[in-house]
Amino acid sequence: MYISITKQHLDNNFSQSASDFVDYLEKENEGVLPEMQEHFFDQNNDRIPPEQVVKEIDGNTAKLKKEEPKFYSLTINPSQQELKAINNDPEQLRKYVREVMKDYAASFHRDPQVTVEDIKYFAKIEHERTFKGFDREVRENQPYRAQIVRLENEIRKIERGELSGNISSKTKKIKSLKAEIPHKIYGKPIEQGMKKPGFQTHVHIIVSRKDVSNRYSLSPGSKYMESESKLNGKMVKRGFNRNLFYKRAENTFDTLFNYKRNFVESYEARKTYIKDPHEYFARLLGLPTNERSAAFKLLGKVGVRVPQVNIPTNKVQMALKTIKQFKKAMDLARSSSSIGI
Repeated sequence: MYISITKQHLDNNFSQSASDFVDYLEKENEGVLPEMQEHFFDQNNDRIPPEQVVKEIDGNTAKLKKEEPKFYSLTINPSQQELKAINNDPEQLRKYVREVMKDYAASFHRDPQVTVEDIKYFAKIEHERTFKGFDREVRENQPYRAQIVRLENEIRKIERGELSGNISSKTKKIKSLKAEIPHKIYGKPIEQGMKKPGFQTHVHIIVSRKDVSNRYSLSPGSKYMESESKLNGKMVKRGFNRNLFYKRAENTFDTLFNYKRNFVESYEARKTYIKDPHEYFARLLGLPTNERSAAFKLLGKVGVRVPQVNIPTNKVQMALKTIKQFKKAMDLARSSSSIGI
């Protein structure tokens, strides 16, 4: 499970209206029969019109300055394994989102405690993702595509008499490159903009910066984490604990759907990798045999090849070269957004 929290802004300025973002989230409904469309929902309602979303978010910004975010975007990205566990069922995902928003509210350090009833949010499920230029498959296909484009240009120049050369040999080379290109879907080379296969369901959530009363600011981007300060002579609590939220959100999924999470899927593992790749690798290799095998398979699905090393029974020993190989593979997976670390 990978969850992101971002401020919504255009260039260097924060969006003054949620209309552009709502329009963007409506893109999957274009050309789709009404009964097949996904609708915005909140804690209590399943079918909320996009116009209402814009009106309520834009109307809930009292005393916020232009340079302050008016709303935040949460994106919930279940893995294909997690989606498989719930049969890619939108109803189950809506159920999970409503529980996660309780976790979100409880992660604010305020007095009185914030509840989900204090949060103004609207969520929308999307079922598709497309390959981006930074995806591993696109990047690894690019050298082949570049050669093919170059050869095709040369053939056109030969046909126009601008260049001398053998069209037949260049045509054979193009055919060979198309056969060798490493990543394909149904025989077609993967390129930017192509739809990704398999379960790609994810959730976008628009969360107002202000609470439902439009009186208090609830910022998940606060630099303060569970701190207290004096305001007008009174000690007040403030801050948002992201670590707590991510842990709760993960635990909520596991509890709700009886999901058996592998180490490499966990938020704890992601934090460990970022802080200390050596420790991450040591813990990975130290897993029980069945769990370690499952972990290697999960990493393999996102393009991470785990180097083969001998593991002494008393202590995990790792060569620097092995760690570097593993870290390089993990970083490639992270940069292509194929693994939530």
